[in-house]
Amino acid sequence: MSRPTKIIIDLAAIRANCQLAQSLAPHSKTLAVVKADAYGHGAGQVAQAIEPLVDMLTVTCLEEALDLRQAGISKPVLLLEGFFTVDEVDLALANDCELVLHTQRQVIEILSMTFSQPIRVWLKVDTGMHRLGISAEFAHSVYSMLNDSPNISQIILMSHFSCADELKNGFTRLQYQSFTECLELIEYHAGVNKNCIVTSFANSAAICGWPDYHLDWIRPGLMLYGISPFDTPHTQGDKLLPAMTFSSEVIAVRHIEAGDSVGYGNTWTASKPSVIATVAVGYGDGYPRNIKSGAPIIVNGQRATLVGRVSMDLICVDVTGISDVAIGADVELWGKNLSVNEVAKWADTIGYELVTRMPSRVKPSYINE
Repeated sequence: MSRPTKIIIDLAAIRANCQLAQSLAPHSKTLAVVKADAYGHGAGQVAQAIEPLVDMLTVTCLEEALDLRQAGISKPVLLLEGFFTVDEVDLALANDCELVLHTQRQVIEILSMTFSQPIRVWLKVDTGMHRLGISAEFAHSVYSMLNDSPNISQIILMSHFSCADELKNGFTRLQYQSFTECLELIEYHAGVNKNCIVTSFANSAAICGWPDYHLDWIRPGLMLYGISPFDTPHTQGDKLLPAMTFSSEVIAVRHIEAGDSVGYGNTWTASKPSVIATVAVGYGDGYPRNIKSGAPIIVNGQRATLVGRVSMDLICVDVTGISDVAIGADVELWGKNLSVNEVAKWADTIGYELVTRMPSRVKPSYINE
């Protein structure tokens, strides 16, 4: 392949980030989130790299779980959205998948089925995010139904934080309080000691920033891939090692005069004589079209700025004042020297979106396997 656009995934970085998460929650088990093709990093390769380190893996749906099995992954896999139709359940169980139950319908269907042996389920409680989950005020009755059923061997109670990345936002404490009250209601109504109920709440932001809320199972996702869950400097977030490096090369260099414009629509005009480098990357490769002029780009190890609109295959970069820029010069779009979170701000989005929506044209390569 001669086109210089590349995506390199450092699996050693992912392992190190996983170990950081575990060091922050040494008394918790680890449920590693590899949904959405491991946030665009390649679910099979990532899962193979971290499987020896973690207790379980989790994905969104059965299709993603079956892809992991095809990749040779043997650890149990949790389906975060549970099952969509009852005919999925037997196939999921046959492939050692566990189910999140987040609706009354799912609970009723599981209770009405016949299994060769009891199964473990994860019961999701809505503690205020109002996206998925059994309402906290009714969770105790649902828990009791499951607990009394011969179909169920164990129930893990879980919820999800909506604002844990905002360390000064008190809503996280309110959610945790709701979860605690739910445990107390289960103890009162179901007769189950709340201290014996297995629990999971902490996503990447809570693992790094809310140590009191780690509970029995942590669920590192974004942080596995070296992306901080916070948009400001943070003691733990800043220790993460970026796993994805998105790069290319300069394929043309030209000098333009003050008043000359660059790119489609003439949206950027030089205010002084400038040197413009054209780089072989565009929105067809996953670089966001809506990113603004001025966005940072690393050229020859130095910061430069995007100018003009992003094309399908090309971008232009103002390299005025940067030394030794010629055809073949290295360009980093994001990676170890430029945070994807910083780039994402220039595109009015978040790092999650940039890494998960990478198209198939540029095939990742892997190092430190």
